[in-house]
Amino acid sequence: MKITRTATLAGVSIAAMLALAACNNAEEAAPADAAATDTSAMAPAPAAAGTVVAVAQGNPDFSTLVSAVTAADLGATLGGAGPFTVFAPTNAAFEKIPAATRDSLMAPAGKADLTKILTYHVVPGRVDAATLTQQIQAGGGSAALTTVEGGTLTARAGADGVVTLTDENGGVSRVVQADVAASNGVIHAIDTVAMPN
Repeated sequence: MKITRTATLAGVSIAAMLALAACNNAEEAAPADAAATDTSAMAPAPAAAGTVVAVAQGNPDFSTLVSAVTAADLGATLGGAGPFTVFAPTNAAFEKIPAATRDSLMAPAGKADLTKILTYHVVPGRVDAATLTQQIQAGGGSAALTTVEGGTLTARAGADGVVTLTDENGGVSRVVQADVAASNGVIHAIDTVAMPN
């Protein structure tokens, strides 16, 4: 499985990702990890980063995600014990969505749809890159991941070793950074926002 790895952080989960949005502490930003594929601005959080939310808040490439978590009022939910696996869209992933659609989702009237999309990116349990690779191999080339939202993401490893996720609408995203650790789970950065049915 060909995935760019980063230094282990203090634990990543949906609760942490939501807590990150609730806290939004930009002072925790760490230097950029230039080795991250397609995410040159991705920065690992400090070793004592904490929850998924705290880790996301400390990474400037997740600022749109943090804003979305705040708009969806998911901070308290994602700040829980977990563990969670978060397939976290980068800022560049959110930029692939038309601006009018993003604005609509971030508005109070779009909160239910935004919540559905965000929770579709969270899988219960801690699924690191090695575990995901084993699940894909055991599944004969793919692994069905049931999300907190209740939908399914299908993980596959390409011939080049890059892990992809296919959403319920046939959209495909690539894991561009794996195993960003947090106290309540793990984060894998993806290059496209996955969309549930």
